[in-house]
Parts: sequence; structure tokens; C-alpha cells
Amino acid sequence: MRTKSLIVAAAVLTMPAAAQAQLFDNTSWAPYPGVYIGAEGGLNWLLNNNSYIMNTGWAVGGKVGYDFVGPRLEIEGLYHSNNGTGVRAFPNGYATINGQIQQVSLMANALYDFFPAAVVTPYVGGGIGVAWLDDSIQGCNLCATQFAYQGIIGVGWNAMPSLRVGLEGRYYGTTNPGNYVNNNILALLSVSYKFGAPEAAPPPPPPPAVAPPSFMVFFDWDKSNLSQQALATIQQAADAFRQKGNARITATGHTDTSGPESYNMALSLRRANAVKDALVRDGVPAQAITVIGMGEKGLLVPTGDGVREPQNRRVEIVIQ
Repeated sequence: MRTKSLIVAAAVLTMPAAAQAQLFDNTSWAPYPGVYIGAEGGLNWLLNNNSYIMNTGWAVGGKVGYDFVGPRLEIEGLYHSNNGTGVRAFPNGYATINGQIQQVSLMANALYDFFPAAVVTPYVGGGIGVAWLDDSIQGCNLCATQFAYQGIIGVGWNAMPSLRVGLEGRYYGTTNPGNYVNNNILALLSVSYKFGAPEAAPPPPPPPAVAPPSFMVFFDWDKSNLSQQALATIQQAADAFRQKGNARITATGHTDTSGPESYNMALSLRRANAVKDALVRDGVPAQAITVIGMGEKGLLVPTGDGVREPQNRRVEIVIQ
């Protein structure tokens, strides 16, 4: 009766964690199948029975398993130890004795994670196997070989895709070893590591830089007046300015390499200002336009000195 009460209590204690996992079932990573290893330890209660009164003991062990993402299968080895007192018959009567009961269990477990992709997931499971244990409180050391079985209920915290921390309650028992009924309740904390984590996907490439709209107006040699083709290009630039909304325009004048450098600097400014005046006539506010003269610097077609290259005689209009 006491065993059933403890199992029900363990189930009630894990219900808040299970509810939390369901409410916060946020998939923070894609779960993946793989082999895992783990270590575990905690408290072991060998329940009081007619033969012995046992103190709270401890258990420690390890496991290796395979996670199918939801279902899990594992092999587990666990050592249990409890101290206690009992009554033993002697030729001259009965006496109270102190002693220890040790157990080593090798179990095959099947478990199921309800929310394997969540940060917190409840799980249940069970296992069968073999146990080696003392046949009495002062009996031979691990001399009794028995059939073992257990039921498991727990909560796992997926700290990382490959790392899990678990907290669980268990009922564990064996067939009768001799002088006592072997019923155990365990509270265990475990840490497990799963191999084969997929490599993180590389971050997406940055979006390609979008060049600001630009237009180019060309001039005759030693001229700053605008041709019909140049006026049509400037009209396109004004339309693009209005479509962009809140923007600024930079008009940068250039010359070829013929003529003195100081003269060409002034000529490039005249060309840029001519473009600015045309933009203003087409509805662009004058305060939105910046004029720059580059003279012979920034050649579109590199040439030697004194070369009349038509493509170098230009104004570049950039809308930002």
C-alpha cells in the first residue's frame, strides 16, 4: 500500500513540470536521433517491511542508449546501498542487528519523451533486467541473483540540443532475495550527452548592397551647356528623386585632361551647376542638391594628359 502511495505522489509532483512543457512547447531546435551516454545518482529508499527497518540510502550509475526522437531505448547499470536494522534469530534467542543491503542492477529500459523538441519534456518508461544483491542484512555480498523490474516517470530539461538534465522518480523491485521483500523508491538526477549533433546551418548571406540611383550627363569639349539628351536624362533624375521621397542629390562635375588643371576645375563646377539649375527647373528643391567639382580627377576612361576623351566630360547625378 505504501508503494502505491509513493508512486502516486511522484506522479503528482511531476504534473506541474509536464503542464509547463505543454504550455511552453517552443521548438528551439530540431531534435535529432542519436546515441547518448549518461550518468545518474540520487536517493534510494528500501521500503520498510516485516524483516528490516532501512535508512535512506543512495544509488549511482550510468547508461547508454539511442534516442529515436520520442522513443528511447537504453541499457543502464546502477548500484544501490542502504543501511538499516533488523531482528535475527540466534540459538539463544533473537537480537537486533545492524547491517547493509547492496544491489547492482543491469536493466534494459524503454522510455518515451512527450515533447522531444521542447525545452522541458516529461517522459515515462519502464525496464526489466537482472540484479545481484545481498540475501539479508548481514548476508553474503551480492550473492543473490534476481529478476528486476522498474517503472519510471520524469522530466527532462534540454539545456542544449546534445545535453539533457533529467529529474525522475522510480519504483524498482526484484523477485524475493530471501529474508526481505525488495521494494525500492528512487529519486534520481541525471545528465546525458547525445552524439551526432548536426552542424549549425551557416547564416544567410547579407543582402546585396543596392547602389543608389545614378545618372550621367555628357558635354561637348570645353562646354557647360546642356544638350537635349542631357536634359532628358536630368528629367529622369528628377522623376527618380520624387519617387524616392526624402532624398538628396549630388551632382559631381568632371572634365577630360585637355587644358590647364585650374581651368578644368572651374569648368567642372560650371557643368555641375548647369545640371543643378536644370534639376531645380524640373522641380527638385535647390537645398536638396549638392554640387561638387572634380576637374580632371576621377576619370571614367583613364588617359594621358591633353587627351580629349568625350566620356570624361560629364556630370554624375547620384540620388541618396
